[in-house]
Amino acid sequence: MELYQLLAVVDRETEPRLEGVFTSAGTVVGLSQPASGTAGSEILKRFGLASTEKRIVMTVATGAQQRMIFQMARKLLYLDIPGNGILAAIPIKAVAGRQTLSYLTDSEITGGTPSMDFEYELIVVVINAGYADAVMDAAREAGAGGGTVLHAKGTGSMRGEKFYNMRFADEKDMVYIVAHKSEKAAVMKAVNQKAGPDSEARGICFSLPISSVMGLRSRVMDDAESEK
Repeated sequence: MELYQLLAVVDRETEPRLEGVFTSAGTVVGLSQPASGTAGSEILKRFGLASTEKRIVMTVATGAQQRMIFQMARKLLYLDIPGNGILAAIPIKAVAGRQTLSYLTDSEITGGTPSMDFEYELIVVVINAGYADAVMDAAREAGAGGGTVLHAKGTGSMRGEKFYNMRFADEKDMVYIVAHKSEKAAVMKAVNQKAGPDSEARGICFSLPISSVMGLRSRVMDDAESEK
């Protein structure tokens, strides 16, 4: 079955309406957690991720549900307009058994392949708490826009503490950055150089593919404006 994890970053006021969209499309699983945006005032106009309270809302959707949710989010929440939030679809490669599939989708029908045309990627950075600004400074220098910060606590084993002196059980920040595929490598390199395992941030950085996204300013528009 074609499956996607949908990840949205929206204002608190938009969260209930987005959850209503998820429910209307028939999704079964939904998760929501507080976060904070990191973009400056200039980036705010482009990405809608200012340094204000945000909510990350997630669900699992079939291909048909994903397309329905994107359509409803465009018509009802205007998430296709930069400044109103971001909605991204991350392809799910596998699930652990038919019971899990049934729980996630209310169906045990298998088959189907998620879209593998990745124009954007989700960069995930896990760092010691308090170093999100260092990550975003490095990312912006490499061309990234805004990001979203989540607070977490690691659950690593004793073996994990031996990796570059990192203690995975300490308080952590997670930074989510949506980047175009042409910028992804430069952003990740910059983050790793300034906030990687050898820094005080003790960061680890990886990326996930995004098959569909809305809420980001068109690169064609950016190129046109830069030529003026």
